[in-house]
Amino acid sequence: MKIATWIVDFYNTSRRHSANDGLPPVTFERQMIEKRQASTALLRAAVA
Repeated sequence: MKIATWIVDFYNTSRRHSANDGLPPVTFERQMIEKRQASTALLRAAVA
């Protein structure tokens, strides 16, 4: 229980990070997933 509490307190999902262009980690990850999906779709369309 103590470890889980420490992880939740340490990994702040709403804290902004300069490495992520000032975005919170969750928002940044969502954007990266969307960009990867769009890139994959364009690549598949170009190959087909």
